[in-house]
Amino acid sequence: MRTLLLFGDSNTHGTVPLPDFGQSARYGRDERWAGRLARLLPDWEVIAEGHPGRTTLHDDPVEGAHRNGLTVLPALLESHKPVDVVLVMLGTNDLKERFSVNAGDIALSLERLVRVIRASEAGPDGAAPGVLLVAPPPIQEVGCLAGMFAGGAAKSRALAAEVQSAAARVGVAFMDAGAVVQVSPIDGIHYGPEANPALAEAFAVAIRQDFPG
Repeated sequence: MRTLLLFGDSNTHGTVPLPDFGQSARYGRDERWAGRLARLLPDWEVIAEGHPGRTTLHDDPVEGAHRNGLTVLPALLESHKPVDVVLVMLGTNDLKERFSVNAGDIALSLERLVRVIRASEAGPDGAAPGVLLVAPPPIQEVGCLAGMFAGGAAKSRALAAEVQSAAARVGVAFMDAGAVVQVSPIDGIHYGPEANPALAEAFAVAIRQDFPG
């Protein structure tokens, strides 16, 4: 059985759209797209490592330095190895106004994460794990998170093209999640329940096509 590591943020964690700031809820284990993906890939061990607020490589001065994806990635790779494939879907939290980065910078940050994965020797027999680099869907500046992500919506619309270019530079598979799902109009960041089956099915197709084994 091969191992698929899902490295992401609250949308990999399964966070429900937030009607009010400070509230937090999570889809049930079987309802989350990660759980659905595991059922669609019975010949894979699917490990969901989604952390709400996770950035690509930024220490968050408000929510905590432990949300830095680059910092925790090597430990996760070592913890779960051998890892055949890592699905990386990050970048949404980098759009927060406090980080002041553009779509190109986010793509370069994702490229750096891919290089860490490829150099990790965390794959079978010390090889490099495969990587599926996913561009998250564009966000909306609505609801209780609008102020936190001020200016992020416009940047997010340029993200898919930039991430696709980054994937090409490092020679890894790419998928645009924005072609499959949209963010919820409730908070403009998280996905509604209809996104879970759609994402799971799209990721299952991508994994089978790009990593046939």
